[in-house]
Amino acid sequence: MNNTMQNQKDNSRSLIAPASFYLHVMAIALPIMIQNGITNVVGMLDNLMVGQLNTEAMSGVSIVNQLLFVFYLCIFGGLAGIGIFSAQFWGKKDFKGMQYTVRAKMILALLLTAVGLFVLYVFRSELIGMFLHEGGDTGDLELTMKFAISYLFVMYIGLLPMAITNVYASTLRETGQTVLPMCAGIIAVFVNLIGNYILIYGKFGAPALGVTGAALATVISRFVEMFIVVTWTHTNPDKNPYIKGCYKSIHIPRDLVFNFIKKGAPLLANEALWSMGMTMLVQCYSVRGLESIAAFNINNSLSNVFNIVFIAMGSATSILLGQELGAGRLSGAKLYALRLTLFSVILSSISGLMLFIIAPVFPDLYNTSDQIKHIALGLLRVNSICMPLYAFTNSAYFTIRSGGKTFITFLFDSCFCWIVSFPVAFVLSRYTNLPLVWMFLTVQSMDLIKSVIGFIIVIRGKWIHDLTSYAGS
Repeated sequence: MNNTMQNQKDNSRSLIAPASFYLHVMAIALPIMIQNGITNVVGMLDNLMVGQLNTEAMSGVSIVNQLLFVFYLCIFGGLAGIGIFSAQFWGKKDFKGMQYTVRAKMILALLLTAVGLFVLYVFRSELIGMFLHEGGDTGDLELTMKFAISYLFVMYIGLLPMAITNVYASTLRETGQTVLPMCAGIIAVFVNLIGNYILIYGKFGAPALGVTGAALATVISRFVEMFIVVTWTHTNPDKNPYIKGCYKSIHIPRDLVFNFIKKGAPLLANEALWSMGMTMLVQCYSVRGLESIAAFNINNSLSNVFNIVFIAMGSATSILLGQELGAGRLSGAKLYALRLTLFSVILSSISGLMLFIIAPVFPDLYNTSDQIKHIALGLLRVNSICMPLYAFTNSAYFTIRSGGKTFITFLFDSCFCWIVSFPVAFVLSRYTNLPLVWMFLTVQSMDLIKSVIGFIIVIRGKWIHDLTSYAGS
């Protein structure tokens, strides 16, 4: 679809847009929802397979995935900072500028992977040990540590292909080509699902490897996804004109490098600190014992399936607003941002209602204690109620980011987490006997403050900027 939002005949100032607006938004968001939805559903099935082993195996895998979450968000944040420029260069049809962004993304991805491998290898025991606390009635901490390290050792191999895949997939999405990354992701998750079934339980003559098999299946799927995305991009230069000769040089104009750093560093720092903050929140909850880790694992497994709505709408907001700003159509950006936010909140309210209805059934699918199932149900209900709030704050974040105001997003996102959410969780976990579910609800409700701040920033419109100028452009 070549139409941009501004090209559509809509002169109204209403928050309710014409149908063509929503069709255009869904053309971007729906493929992302489908890919993330399939990924998360298959991830949920993977989680259920591991959950059939025992509580310790499930908790060990969950802890490692929480640590890898920090690495994934660092990759996402680093590439997204440069991706702000990609979306605007594409809107401007500046393919030389696109080449510079792809080169910068690849260099950054390789550097972040090297740092991630070093930290996760050298400090593996200390990092995993942060989440292992006596408390509750469930779990062998030493066995959980053993499962976690076994899983992590195999997952090291998958970090590089994951990073390279994101370089290409993010660039394709920023140019409006969301279908290919979606297809590659779908294929990869089914490879992962089948691999898990075979390698965890030892089917079709394969050895039963348990959590190691789960990790191995994930790594194989990472390589499959990388192969598909990279091969398609390089064999379709007509659709990706910037890729031809992209790596003949690693040259990037100095002023553009400076702009990448200026706009991208706060975003990378934000994603790193935010993901660390989220991880430390889980660490606070883990003080209640191993059963809290298991309950959050069950909660996250199902909640992620329904989170796809506001996550995809955030990506669509960033892409569509970035293209509008890059094309020089600045006057209507604020209205479009508000329309996108309202649309995201409505869709996420429906998603939250569906999660609330399904929540009572899901924990019973796991091979764990009734206490863990009960806690997981409470956590799922909290997430379902908070879904519209998550959508609002997520949309505000991506709106501000689309115009390159990455320092503001840093303050809005990660600083808020460390200054407000984490201290609340720390105090409640160490100095009160508040039940885990009520603790979680209290911490999540802090996002009400964040939503007010986000609304004020978006309404003021200071985020509206065109970033596509550089020397020689």
